[in-house]
Amino acid sequence: MPIDLSQQELDRIDEVVAVRRKVKRGAMLFRNGEKFTNLYAIRTGFFKTCVDTEDGRDQVTGFQMAGEVIGLDGIVNDQHTCNAVALEDAEVCVMPFDRLEELSREITALQRHVHKIMSREIVREHGVMLLLGSMRAEERLAAFLLNLVQRLFARGFSQSELVLRMTREEIGSYLGLKLETVSRTFSKFADEGIVEVKQRHVRILKIDALKEIVNPQVCN
Repeated sequence: MPIDLSQQELDRIDEVVAVRRKVKRGAMLFRNGEKFTNLYAIRTGFFKTCVDTEDGRDQVTGFQMAGEVIGLDGIVNDQHTCNAVALEDAEVCVMPFDRLEELSREITALQRHVHKIMSREIVREHGVMLLLGSMRAEERLAAFLLNLVQRLFARGFSQSELVLRMTREEIGSYLGLKLETVSRTFSKFADEGIVEVKQRHVRILKIDALKEIVNPQVCN
């Protein structure tokens, strides 16, 4: 929430987001085609958003973590356009969108904050399109790791260590890469001393090397 709110305004927002929901690992928070009524602030846990492809596969469209808002996809047409699946046991705060809109009209700081959250999602989507449109496998995986660790660091976690809540297959689906390519690229990074990988635990040893892979002209 925005930091420049009065206690009274914070109390009013608390009334709106009073309901919490627990979501078990593998369970859906919402599904494609479901009527949109709420946004969800993730308190704990990790989610993936995905859509079903014609051949029955899951196409991963994003990963969301504690401290982020999920469900913005439903605002446009009043229905969700993807599935949201918990990658681990999670808890969310349920925010009825009509109540949130109503309150935003009265509290301008909240309205600006909601707009910032939406803008952040647009920027992220744009970044993914660039990622899939022009980058090689190494650049895609390096950009993915940098983005993930940056988001975790903003929430008080380590800037060099992370536990991947998603499988390599899910990473590949998100990045438009085959599972074998993801595994091979992880191994290449490890052989070059850029990262240390132990199952799902990743330690970044040379963050500048990852940045160099993604954007060499800026680093030189």
